[in-house]
Amino acid sequence: MAIKTLGYFTNNEFVQSVTDKYYPVYNPSTGEQIAQMPRCTTAEVAKVIDNAHEAYKKWSRVPVIKRVQILYKVRELLIEHMDELTELCATEHGKNLDESKGDILKAKEGTELACSMPSLLQGESLMDASSGYDTVLYRMPLGVFAGISPFNFPAMIPMGWMTPVCIACGNTIVLKVAGATPMTSLRIAELYREAGLPDGVLNIVSCDRNDTQELISNDKIVGVSFVGSTKVGRYIYETAAKYGKRVQCLCEAKNHALVLEDAALDRTAAGIINATYGCAGERCMALPVVVVQESIADKLVAKLVELSKNVKVGPAYDKDTKLGPVYSAEHKKSVCDWIQKGVDEGAKLVLDGRNVKVKGYENGFYVGPTILDNVTPEMTVGQREIFGPVLCVKRVKNFEEGLAIMNANPFANGSVIYTQNGYYAREFVRYTDGGMVGVNVGIPVPVGFFSFTGHKQSFFGDLHCLGRDSFKFFTDSKTVTTHWFDEHEKKQTSVSTWDGTI
Repeated sequence: MAIKTLGYFTNNEFVQSVTDKYYPVYNPSTGEQIAQMPRCTTAEVAKVIDNAHEAYKKWSRVPVIKRVQILYKVRELLIEHMDELTELCATEHGKNLDESKGDILKAKEGTELACSMPSLLQGESLMDASSGYDTVLYRMPLGVFAGISPFNFPAMIPMGWMTPVCIACGNTIVLKVAGATPMTSLRIAELYREAGLPDGVLNIVSCDRNDTQELISNDKIVGVSFVGSTKVGRYIYETAAKYGKRVQCLCEAKNHALVLEDAALDRTAAGIINATYGCAGERCMALPVVVVQESIADKLVAKLVELSKNVKVGPAYDKDTKLGPVYSAEHKKSVCDWIQKGVDEGAKLVLDGRNVKVKGYENGFYVGPTILDNVTPEMTVGQREIFGPVLCVKRVKNFEEGLAIMNANPFANGSVIYTQNGYYAREFVRYTDGGMVGVNVGIPVPVGFFSFTGHKQSFFGDLHCLGRDSFKFFTDSKTVTTHWFDEHEKKQTSVSTWDGTI
């Protein structure tokens, strides 16, 4: 198979990089390399930022109603090309077809949020804020934003969370997409071009960490939106803030679910299986840990093992596949190493997915459903993010012990409780550290009209992505106070210290 050399995207054109360094793009289902994405040079990244800066001068003056007309067209094109984009995402990432379609639908959802900007950007006003003085607050665009996105959602994150709201607010954007999964984002960029987006408003590069520094230090970048590891997120947050930029960094997670003895066991187990193995566990809202009351632990584990054995592992684009491959050979090794780490730490391996084989796809990057039981608080396997189809089971005596174990984790993206008890559900919602909470919901990700509200080391910043936080992040407030002189005041020769504003 010929390996396609991809270009970076700027001024509505694909440009071949001068670099001799490339990221390989694989089909994880087969293990074959299908493309290569350039590691753009520092000079190329700087030039793309310049293009975005020039585009901002005109784009920021386009009325918001006209900006969102383009996004309405983008939405229609996403729907029109849904099948193509779904297959492309499945091919380059490894999600099954249903999950890949969801990735595209989430990009559409973010686009729909952005289409509501004429209402969200209306600001505030008050006549006679002080006698004869009227005050209006406007939401103003800022300039060029950098979006740094991870490998695991090549449509939803760069083209749903970052781009639509950013440009609807009148800004321009330079996306650094993951070198391993760039093709879906690049294809959607073509749809933006087809929709009529002007040159330079949306730009896409991929580069290594040294050249990424240009995105967080360049004077023409006003803000950074990042999704990735906590280590890198903390660095970007600290560094970009040092350069005076606004920053939001969405980082790692180790989401826990507390299962109480009154839970509806069959439905609870089904929900856990979906939340743990969906997207091969490669999502920050996966459910890699279950904290279960001892009185029902054996029953729950037995049911989870039974259901896990029936999860079909296979190539992403097989319509019957429930669990596709992880995205790379290196990541497969990392997941398998974590499983062994759990065994070495003393966990009981009740289901081992390390040696799973898929007939006809023996070179794919597959890890089967895996369950580690009797995981205790001091074990790192139950504390650190694995990002694979691995479930850790922690056993506790009661609600209070379970909640304490969950809140001891340094990450707090999501947390879940399975129970039919309203009192405990309410106590959990009130006292869990998790920023996105599920009551009998295994993946408590809110729809895009609400913000994605991670806490603790899962998020660094002040304003989250999506929801009302999103347009506040991508705009600045400007207040205008107006006063008109009557005939008497025109003749005054003195003004109070506060100029009438108190």
